[in-house]
Amino acid sequence: MITWFFIGLVVTILLTPGPTNTLLASSGIQVGVRKSFRLIPAEAFGYLISISLWGCLIGKVTAQMPLLPMILKLFSAAYILYLAIRAWKMSNVTEDYNQVSIGPVHLFAATLLNPKALLFASAIFPAIAWVDPRYYVAHMLAFLLMLIPIAFVWTVIGSVLNSNKISWLNQSTLQKTASLVLMCFSVLMSYTALTA
Repeated sequence: MITWFFIGLVVTILLTPGPTNTLLASSGIQVGVRKSFRLIPAEAFGYLISISLWGCLIGKVTAQMPLLPMILKLFSAAYILYLAIRAWKMSNVTEDYNQVSIGPVHLFAATLLNPKALLFASAIFPAIAWVDPRYYVAHMLAFLLMLIPIAFVWTVIGSVLNSNKISWLNQSTLQKTASLVLMCFSVLMSYTALTA
């Protein structure tokens, strides 16, 4: 039921720097890993609500527009390519992690409005998840189980970036690696959309 392709895409996209991950890293810098752990449920609920709403909307509209899933997958592949190019360009730009202290409500709102939620709902979660509740529950549980350690990793990255203890773990390396992986997934997603 859960494919390795699904797992790979979810992990890669969740690891990609974005608004939610920046806030998690900022919190790791400001208050440390242990206190930042309280933010993870806010991210989980934000994605749960946003992905579910987008998925239900897509599920209802697909019956009238059968080409919609293919169009959304191609759009998502283009968006992933955009994220890859942006990550590469931003690899040498210094990110400002010194933001105002981040609370659960702020992180929940940022995640709820994160464009990655539409990407997950339209192209990463299988179309059957919006029709069959068993597939929805299985994929959403798998998604949330992957989200928890990745969110934790982002808070750790923030605390490590703050301490400068590991020389190779820096923003430039993270961004360039994410960019290359995202480009691969963009090509794969375009191929699956056109051959399905």
